[in-house]
Amino acid sequence: MQQKLRAAVVQSGSVVFDADRTIDKVATFTADAARQGTQLIVFPEAFVSAYPKGLDFGSTIGGRTAAGREDYRRYYDSAVEVPSPGTRRLGEVAADHKQYIVIGVIERDHGTLYCTALFYGPDGTMLGKHRKLMPTAGERLIWGYGDGSTLPVFDTPFGRLGAVICWENYMPLLRMAMYAKGVQIYCAPTADSRPTWASSMQHVALEGRCFVLSACQHLRRSDCPTDYAAIQGNDPSTVLMSGGSCIVSPLGELIAGPIFEQDALLVADLDLNDLARAKYDFDVAGHYSRPDIFRLHVNEAATPPVVFETNGFGSGF
Repeated sequence: MQQKLRAAVVQSGSVVFDADRTIDKVATFTADAARQGTQLIVFPEAFVSAYPKGLDFGSTIGGRTAAGREDYRRYYDSAVEVPSPGTRRLGEVAADHKQYIVIGVIERDHGTLYCTALFYGPDGTMLGKHRKLMPTAGERLIWGYGDGSTLPVFDTPFGRLGAVICWENYMPLLRMAMYAKGVQIYCAPTADSRPTWASSMQHVALEGRCFVLSACQHLRRSDCPTDYAAIQGNDPSTVLMSGGSCIVSPLGELIAGPIFEQDALLVADLDLNDLARAKYDFDVAGHYSRPDIFRLHVNEAATPPVVFETNGFGSGF
């Protein structure tokens, strides 16, 4: 494993409901980071094409409105299938600049949308994806649930790379599963722009003895369509998400950020020897565990709702 990694997290807003223009922003930020010598870039949750902050999609208990259905239709149309021309273009961006990229997208699969993190290698290959297991609160109206089949951790020249999305980071058993997979570069794309988020990322880094790279959007009302019915109002200068992106060391120290109220590209040099130094006195999935008392069982099987069987052999879709 190499000894140093120059990594970046992007803090900016989507061009809401416009995947092509948002991917243009991905290309711009990736080029900027590459000029600074990075190898890995992390983008926020749902960056392509939107985290629909402030929308209610016309939902009340027992009722939905026609306008809310139209908001969903527009969101659905701006999502990306995996694979699709949009995801292939993201791969081209990674290859053009020889970067590993971790990026939040809204994935469309049949009639359902998923909040997904995509992983790309520096040759443009899509390494895999992670679907958010547990949408939070109103997110459950518009996103489906992931399952255990998309909990990957990838070997890279700079260590084992994985991602946990937003409030999934508050799920102790999910974190434990990632630690047991040996995650070393723990990416946390999020939409939580509260000042308290950074302390959670410090806890994760200290608990997992891993580097944590968290990217959140800085989203303004002006990044959204004129008829975007956010509860925050229509003043173009209104901030819908204020950022708070950060990079944290395996001993919980802030290396970069958090930064608020502005677009930013946070770049930091990570000393990968810090991973072993931090494990010296604490390894939550190793010498500091008590498997004789506590054990976690993880179901990594896909759970399709329909399985077609022919001659006794199942085939899910």
